[in-house]
Amino acid sequence: MRQGKPPSQRQLRVGELIRHALAELFSRGDLRDPELLDTTITVVEVSAGPDLKTATAFVMPLGGGDAHEIVAALNKSKKFIRGQIGRRITLKFMPDIRFELDRSFDYSQKIDSLLTTPHVSQDLKD
Repeated sequence: MRQGKPPSQRQLRVGELIRHALAELFSRGDLRDPELLDTTITVVEVSAGPDLKTATAFVMPLGGGDAHEIVAALNKSKKFIRGQIGRRITLKFMPDIRFELDRSFDYSQKIDSLLTTPHVSQDLKD
């Protein structure tokens, strides 16, 4: 996500349209890449750029295994995926989509582990 100004309503709407289209594409298994076959991919968020020419899709494969390879395969297939999404949603210009691994689960797990340490938990009891 961008630092500074929050995203506009249009950015949020475009991001949600792309997220739903990606989720539908992944759930139907319409991907041709052999690395992506039989892989369940969760689309956590899609963040559209301020000019709506780029969008970053934060994804996580189910189980988290081989996540970096799956993200690399998605980025390799992004032109095909962009074309498939362009058929599903109506926008004047279809943004260029980049795929990144979602790290929010790792971050929340790190915070949970910090909160359960003895040093922190003694402060929380008071």
